[in-house]
Amino acid sequence: MTAIALTIAGSDSGGGAGIQADLKTFSALGVYGASVITALTAQNTRTVARVQPAGPAMIAAQIATVFDDLDIRAVKLGMLGDGPAIRAVAEGLAGRDLPVVLDPVMVAKSGDTLLADDAIDGLRALLLPRATLLTPNLPEAARLTGTPPALSRDQMRTQALALMQIGAQAVLLKGGHGQGPQCHDLLLTRHGATWLSAPRHATRNTHGTGCTLSAAIAAELAKGQPLHRAVAGAHRYLQGAIAAADSLTVGQGHGPVHHFHAVWPHA
Repeated sequence: MTAIALTIAGSDSGGGAGIQADLKTFSALGVYGASVITALTAQNTRTVARVQPAGPAMIAAQIATVFDDLDIRAVKLGMLGDGPAIRAVAEGLAGRDLPVVLDPVMVAKSGDTLLADDAIDGLRALLLPRATLLTPNLPEAARLTGTPPALSRDQMRTQALALMQIGAQAVLLKGGHGQGPQCHDLLLTRHGATWLSAPRHATRNTHGTGCTLSAAIAAELAKGQPLHRAVAGAHRYLQGAIAAADSLTVGQGHGPVHHFHAVWPHA
């Protein structure tokens, strides 16, 4: 049986993040990818020039049509943009018993805002309780909890626990925005805490890291892996994609990670 994962996210015309990064990740990990586009962006490695949301009726139609035909095994949620999109996604997923990885995309690598401020309450109320795994970075966790960004492991654990109390079943709090030679991610579930650490790579080509990690987790869940193994496998995949990022020459800003680092010959 073919493993199929669905990404519900925005389109990145530069190809490094969003729907494009998710589908590349699914393919690299041997999973067929389907997509629901929540917004179009005019975007490259340096900027997001324009964002045009998809209407909630169109989002709902995409979700219904995909599920009507395809045997979706896992869902990844990325950029949703605004409150109507969040409601359409929540309604489209209601009653569907499958894992959901929620990446609460709020700001692009360029610094451009990708989630309206008035949509954050809807994200908390409607989608956090639906998330099998929530994957915020440090600034996103801070906005969701209404606290300053975590500066230590203890503060990361406190914020991850707060996010579970809001409704997430499990949290992977990503430490890429932290300091120091090591990057520390915290996986917190009802069974305990696990730290995943890796050397911090000296590269500016990190566009799409959050999208790629959450998509990789969804891909592993679609293949039937339990959550801890899915997260560990996705973490290893992303580290390889970041390590190989400088072998690509894409754009003049924050270039993408190398999704096909295990397949393409290195320059």
